[in-house]
Amino acid sequence: MRFNAKDLALLARRPSGCFDKEGRLKICRVVGDEKLIEPRERWCRLKGNLLFLMKNKSFEASEVVILERCWVVEFRSKTDVSIVLKFQSGEPDLYLEAASKPDCESWAVALGEANSEGLQNKIQQLRRLIMEIKEERSSDEARQFLPSSQVDSLGELQFTSIQRIANEPKLEFSLACKDLVAATRDRKLNTFIQVSVVHPAEHILTRYSSTEIVEGTRDPLFLTGVTFPPEYPIYEETKIKLTVYDVKDKSQDTVRTSVLPDHKEARADVGRSFLGCTTFRVGDLVKSKEQQLTLTLRTSDGGKTVGTIEVNLVKMGELEDGETDHITTDAQDQKCALVRECTATEGISGRDNLPSLNAVLKNPICKLYRFPTSDNKWMRIREQMAETTLSFHVPKELINLHIKEDMRRNQELKDLGELAPHWDNMRRSVIAHCDQMLSMYQDTLAELGKHTGSSFKSSCSKGEKTLEFIPINLHLQRMHVHSPRLKDALYDVITVGAPAAHFQGFKNGGLRKLLSKFEAERRNTGYQCIYYSPENTAKAKEVLSNINNLQPLISSHADLLLNSASQHSPDSLKNSLKMLSEKTELFVHAFKDQLVRSALLALYTARPGCVLKKPAVPRNTAEEGDDLQHQDHPSQIKRQDSIPHHSEYDEEEWDRVWANVGKSLNCVIAMVDRLLEKDNISNIKEGENDPAAADCRMLHTGDWYEQLYPLVITLKDCMGEVVTRAKQSMAFVLLQELACGLPQCLMLTLRRDIVFSQALAGLVCGFIIKLHTGLHDQGFLQQLHTVGLLVQYEGLLSTYSEEAGMLEDMAVGISDLQKVMFKVIEAKSEDFLPIITGRREHYIIEVQLPAKMFELLPQEIKEGKLLRMYPVLFNVGINEQQTLAERFGDTTLQENINQENLELLKEYYKLFTEKMPPDCLPHFQEQNDLKGLLENLHQNIQAKKRKNVEIMWLAATICRKLNGVRFTCCKSAKDRTSMSVTLEQCSILRDEHQLHKDFFIRALDCMRSRQTQGALNESDDPETGCLTDNKPTSRHFYPVALLLVSSHLLVVWLILSLALLLAKYQ
Repeated sequence: MRFNAKDLALLARRPSGCFDKEGRLKICRVVGDEKLIEPRERWCRLKGNLLFLMKNKSFEASEVVILERCWVVEFRSKTDVSIVLKFQSGEPDLYLEAASKPDCESWAVALGEANSEGLQNKIQQLRRLIMEIKEERSSDEARQFLPSSQVDSLGELQFTSIQRIANEPKLEFSLACKDLVAATRDRKLNTFIQVSVVHPAEHILTRYSSTEIVEGTRDPLFLTGVTFPPEYPIYEETKIKLTVYDVKDKSQDTVRTSVLPDHKEARADVGRSFLGCTTFRVGDLVKSKEQQLTLTLRTSDGGKTVGTIEVNLVKMGELEDGETDHITTDAQDQKCALVRECTATEGISGRDNLPSLNAVLKNPICKLYRFPTSDNKWMRIREQMAETTLSFHVPKELINLHIKEDMRRNQELKDLGELAPHWDNMRRSVIAHCDQMLSMYQDTLAELGKHTGSSFKSSCSKGEKTLEFIPINLHLQRMHVHSPRLKDALYDVITVGAPAAHFQGFKNGGLRKLLSKFEAERRNTGYQCIYYSPENTAKAKEVLSNINNLQPLISSHADLLLNSASQHSPDSLKNSLKMLSEKTELFVHAFKDQLVRSALLALYTARPGCVLKKPAVPRNTAEEGDDLQHQDHPSQIKRQDSIPHHSEYDEEEWDRVWANVGKSLNCVIAMVDRLLEKDNISNIKEGENDPAAADCRMLHTGDWYEQLYPLVITLKDCMGEVVTRAKQSMAFVLLQELACGLPQCLMLTLRRDIVFSQALAGLVCGFIIKLHTGLHDQGFLQQLHTVGLLVQYEGLLSTYSEEAGMLEDMAVGISDLQKVMFKVIEAKSEDFLPIITGRREHYIIEVQLPAKMFELLPQEIKEGKLLRMYPVLFNVGINEQQTLAERFGDTTLQENINQENLELLKEYYKLFTEKMPPDCLPHFQEQNDLKGLLENLHQNIQAKKRKNVEIMWLAATICRKLNGVRFTCCKSAKDRTSMSVTLEQCSILRDEHQLHKDFFIRALDCMRSRQTQGALNESDDPETGCLTDNKPTSRHFYPVALLLVSSHLLVVWLILSLALLLAKYQ
């Protein structure tokens, strides 16, 4: 390109008012991230697409930059005041540094709009403004004839709200076009409609959503509708703009539905062309008699008519009347006549209008579809995805419990008393490590308390340490189906990233492998500490928990007994004695285990000054208690026990202390019986008017308290001595567990806590959703308290590389959910969030319901019966990494997990058939036999077929038929999860609601299309950022690596990958 140097120099010296922008900037050229020279200050003048660089305002231009085929990179940091101009030609980037952040932002805007593309965007924006002015001209002319008072009242921002049902979308409508005009006669149109909203208060055009693309017709009927959620600010005065586009190349078209800033305009997409647009007021649609508008589509200049567009108001559960429509099926040139009417069915939308559910779910995103059935009727589908506040609430509650539990454990270790130097040094080391771990938990809880913003963790944050307890992309995916001649139905799936410790990594595998390796190493600890099996360690924790729970209860019941005695109340005395007896019997039963005996002996030998007459011999088995009765036989000492024995230790002393509690209780019971018997005799004599009876009664009235008081004090003293010894012995067992594996033991506990926290948050969400959905289903409620709840996880992880470690973590985390019990209580306030109590080996989740909902529950649940969970996991890897694992790796992990969980599922089904009547199953159970499905699942798991997705479908079907909760998980709950969920939804519509077979693929495309998302932008993706819709993408469900085309290329690629991995870890 040639330039006239004289003319450019003359232009550069023109007065300041002639330039678009000017000012001082520091400028240099940049190659990559390196500056060629230090930035130098220059006076910059911008005119059109020319940027003049001058040494000073009075000097001539030393350089001219042409702002074409370039773009501006602006740094988003609050402190950064620099921008970079990047050129498509490949020449070095231009670095510009301003004096302040506002100055930097103004230069970025000016430079971004300086090229020809920016000029075209301005022209398009002006055209749109002209169209809007023409549309509003009629209303503006009418305002001229109104009195000034009325004009002023119109200017006030008072808008008419749309009447709606609580928690239902404010507005929903479907779209169809007719008689569209193509640019050429022979062209077949591939059209979609872009929906934009003009807010009456701001008069800003905001892109909201788009329909799917309908190919090869000038009369497209769109299956994807438009829905506005309850919280969206839409009124009768709101205007909606509908723009119709023709997609020239569907593979290159990418329809963005982002909310545009005020000063920016989206650039034109290469693969589509504008056909026409129209605008209507929401009030006109809502108030129309037929609830339908027929609008004329016009070109951008408003002159030419290019067709019509029909807007139909949609209300779920109501009839859609109209004439027969013809829409194109998936088969080429095939037409399907569809009668647009539905029979009235029982709606279920009002069931979830509940404040307690609203406390758990937030930020719902809705989509609306209408699909034809096999008998040429319409069914409507509302797809909803919602975040949950439980993503952060449950982990914070859990971490708080961990902190309290660990603080109690540390204190119990300190209360062990004086120990021999070896054991004392071990205790100090353990406490030091535990204090560090406790500090880490406290720091994590503090950081989570500061968290604001999104209520879920996006996958790009899965490696952040402060968020490692938070599940990834935990969402509810709900499909509400209103189909002809069938009852409305809800289908819920919880989508979440696989529970795994991403921050800690998977270099050495996941929990399944790490726990097995750690347990094997603990058995060979030699003479450093005493080995206790995991079962005995868990038993020790259970004993300590029972002590902490029962001791205060027994003390309070003993005080109530004395209080009843002082009041001389026989009935109250009986009740208090009954409660005291029950709790004391539980207390005594907790110490019947042989573990307490053996631990007391071990603790005795660990005291300073203890001289052993028999040597301490470590043992390799986990059976500590069985050999105590044979300790006098030397042949059995050598191989059995790592717990030392001492001939001078009096084992009967513990028996006497432990038995004293029962004896003291028996004394209390005998005394109460004696007092009550005397009271009965006095009452009989009073009835016979015996004068001595009154004196006797007065004599014994004051004796009740005095006679019971010393016995109750004795009971408390005996109980206190038992508690002291038992606590110390069990704390010594925990000391051995920690000392045998420092610091690996604590790190494994941390990893297990992290994985369990993620799994528990999803489980609590799924249980609450299922409880609200089945609140009116008496069969489900009976199953809930009689059998328990089936929780089925669908895993899509591969068994290759890091995902194998994730699968190991996930398997352990889901298995740990078996120690979770649920309890439904009546809410006493407006806070309906669940309450978590318990310890690591046993948790109770208290779900709060409002009084009206609580009354609907069976008596067993209202009385506080604990509800069991039965989690099962079935995993099938489906991506290209699984192909590598199946051909060159190992799939044993997946096979073992599926086989183990199949047995758990069979056990649940057996329990279900034994305890539940056959008529409690859903109505469609008659079509398929559950026993046959289980047998089919068993055969598919045994077949060991590659990527056998039939396992997933069978497990999901069995779960739904058993009223279970469905989970779908992959690495980040995005691509694979969304493909699986959408396929499952369309399969349900086909099998249960008679979706027309020719529209299965088209329905699947609608649900997976990114362009139907409402009010989202590129970063609104669980994989990359913030608010999300249901993560659909246009990828294939079973992707295949390109390298698999050639086995030689695959081998080369595999060798290079192994070399990179070795170099990385070395």
